[in-house]
Amino acid sequence: MHTIEPFYNWIEAYSASEDERSPLYGAENNENEYTHTIYGYYIHPQWDDIDSETLFIKILYVDYHENYAVIELIGEWNDTLNNDIMTLKRNVLDLMIGEGINHYILIGENVFNFHGSDDSYYEEWFEEVEEGWIAAIGFQEFVVQEMQQFHLDYYINFGGGLDKIPWRTLAPPQLFNVVDSMIQRRLGA
Repeated sequence: MHTIEPFYNWIEAYSASEDERSPLYGAENNENEYTHTIYGYYIHPQWDDIDSETLFIKILYVDYHENYAVIELIGEWNDTLNNDIMTLKRNVLDLMIGEGINHYILIGENVFNFHGSDDSYYEEWFEEVEEGWIAAIGFQEFVVQEMQQFHLDYYINFGGGLDKIPWRTLAPPQLFNVVDSMIQRRLGA
């Protein structure tokens, strides 16, 4: 796991650690030392700690004018033992919602497991982005199936064409427009 790095191609356009409005403003990542582990396996030092033992993130891009964020995740999304959604919601998302972000693109290629529990934080998040949406792209099929068992598809858009988006080849505004277009079609808008 230590070789899996967050996506870097947009770093010139946005850095959460340099964004005064970001919940990760001022975060420093040690380039020379592996400090964080998930179940005893070191992860690349560029992943950001959100105070979860099993889930780390990288805010890849935020646009405050269009009100969207792209967040990449790594690890095990474990709501059963660690209540990762509560940690993510309280430590990151609440602050972003306070800054007007109401469209979220979650990239889950490196989420290796999901353990669900109560859906109240997902429901809260969904209600707080009333005029927006939450989309999950690139999650592994078995992770999506686990999420569906806990009815997270009530709150998060995933599967289908969203999993086929070649997001790495797109600029952030292009990715947002592609995802928004797909979700609008799903909603019949």
